[in-house]
Amino acid sequence: MGAFPGITTNLGDYVADLVKFLDESLEGFFNFIYLFSSQIINAIEGFLLWMPWWVFILLIVILGWYFKSMVSGVLYGAFVFLIGTFGLWEDLMTTIAIVMTAVIISLAVGIPSGVWMAFSKGFSTVMRPILDAMQTMPSFVYLIPAIFFFGLGNISAIFATLIYAVPPVIRLTELAIRSVDREVIESAQSFGSSNWQMLFKIQLPQALPTIMAGVNQTTMMALAMVVIASMVGAQGLGEQVLVSINQIDIALGFEAGISIVFLAIIIDRITGGVADKLQKHRRVS
Repeated sequence: MGAFPGITTNLGDYVADLVKFLDESLEGFFNFIYLFSSQIINAIEGFLLWMPWWVFILLIVILGWYFKSMVSGVLYGAFVFLIGTFGLWEDLMTTIAIVMTAVIISLAVGIPSGVWMAFSKGFSTVMRPILDAMQTMPSFVYLIPAIFFFGLGNISAIFATLIYAVPPVIRLTELAIRSVDREVIESAQSFGSSNWQMLFKIQLPQALPTIMAGVNQTTMMALAMVVIASMVGAQGLGEQVLVSINQIDIALGFEAGISIVFLAIIIDRITGGVADKLQKHRRVS
């Protein structure tokens, strides 16, 4: 009596057909993305692995001291040293390379999109439900088209991470541009500033602290995808977590998991410190 009527839709089939169509018709584009992303991640990972371990730790200490405090810098350096003692140094470098590549591409796509949304109500209206869907869709779903377009490996992980991590920087960039003091904009217009001059000399500098908050959120969301991305062949700390689950290895699981926590703390505090310094500089100026 209360059964649902025999009405069915094939929306999922339509989406599958669309993905297949895109894969066939834009094969060259996806090959370009694959090669471009591969070069970035290989360059970053190669540089990090080439750098002496003590130089990397010293760099972390300096960044922590400059953007937070000397105690914080020493603590962050101790975190990184501890990860090395777990035997996870190369996995740490790989994870950082994946996260950095995903963040670089996210910012290259997200900041211009946010600026466009701030200046175009029509584009903003179209993008808002898309961003809502990107943020609320279960992150596991992104792995399916990633595998379809790029196969297993780090590039699929970057693609899935990009979809999950790019909305915060787009939203906060739009908010930051729209929140610039109207009187400042009117003053610039009265002096004959063009739209490009206002954007690069007034609006973006004024909006930079809020945009940096978006960078922080995007970076943290990219890091949150590390373990999930290991399911499509991504290497690094997430892979070690997945191995520990498969082998029921409590020791490896704890060490890999706490390493991700340490990395998240370091990234969050340093990027947050950058935003705080920009905010203080803006208030002083």
